[in-house]
Amino acid sequence: MRKFVWETPEEINMQVATNMKNLRKRRKITQKRLSELTGVSYASIKRFEETGNINFISLTKIAIELDAIDGIKSLFTGIPYKSIQEVINEQKL
Repeated sequence: MRKFVWETPEEINMQVATNMKNLRKRRKITQKRLSELTGVSYASIKRFEETGNINFISLTKIAIELDAIDGIKSLFTGIPYKSIQEVINEQKL
């Protein structure tokens, strides 16, 4: 059975954007400076902080620069199996 998620995908993305913005500010890095450090356009960083929308490679570059890459790398890990069939399916890969 699928777990119910209370937030929309947009709300989840905005929470990630807010977390990144808070970390950026904590490190005293401006949007412009983050753009220079990552190669991600200033417009993309600004849009991400305002809307939560960014492409994944840009998010990864930002996470690397802010020393938050473990969060990206841990996506889709540590997920418990839902059935024995999932274990069998994984073994066939």
